[in-house]
Amino acid sequence: MTKLNFPYRIEVSARHVHLSASDFATLFGANAVAEKVKDLSVDGEFKTNCTVTIVGPKRNLERVAVLGPWRDQTQVEISLTDSYFLGIPDVPYRLSGDLVGSAPVKLVGPCGTLSLPAGLIIALRHLHIDAATMRKHHLQPGQAVDITTDGPRAVTFHNVMVRESQVDIPVVHLDTDEGNAMTAK
Repeated sequence: MTKLNFPYRIEVSARHVHLSASDFATLFGANAVAEKVKDLSVDGEFKTNCTVTIVGPKRNLERVAVLGPWRDQTQVEISLTDSYFLGIPDVPYRLSGDLVGSAPVKLVGPCGTLSLPAGLIIALRHLHIDAATMRKHHLQPGQAVDITTDGPRAVTFHNVMVRESQVDIPVVHLDTDEGNAMTAK
């Protein structure tokens, strides 16, 4: 397994939703506009002022952030803990965009409801890295690497998937469960 030997940042990617334009209109209304609240670390991606509720058979997760830009297919990313909370035990681990055979999901917005046959995933931990840095370090998209943090509670994450992205500095995205494990005292 390849270990990273260059500077990178670690970010915790909390639960969020990527909507298609048509699903946004269903949830927020035909004339609704999502405003950018904050740019994210991957160029072109941003948090909007919109939130939705993820409905589960057991409980709901409210005020879940909607990210932009719009996607071709709606995708919902949660943690394993979220899946237990919702009562949806069989949510697959996937890379973003790999939605074939993913779990069904129900979303509620201020103007409508969506019941999607697929789109719910637990995102695999991944490294966003620009093409030049990827080539310099002989990495390939889809390759698995290991990352080890520093400090008194150092931890190693195996099978961090490489993703080519426009970023200023390589950034590792972990879900909230992994982030909490890394910083537990």
